[in-house]
Amino acid sequence: MTNEKDEKSCKTIKGITCDVRNCVHHGCDNCCTAGQISVGPSYAISSSETVCATFKPKEV
Repeated sequence: MTNEKDEKSCKTIKGITCDVRNCVHHGCDNCCTAGQISVGPSYAISSSETVCATFKPKEV
């Protein structure tokens, strides 16, 4: 459960969810906090061949 402060500070892209918890853009409730996303590659023919090019790993 998120608290009110977390909900206000979690600016998200509506409709985009993400399970990649080690990405700097991973926010509350599995949301994406990037300003925009890029998904590729352009030659993919199925969803299993796509990747989020916006991914940046969190510093450990």
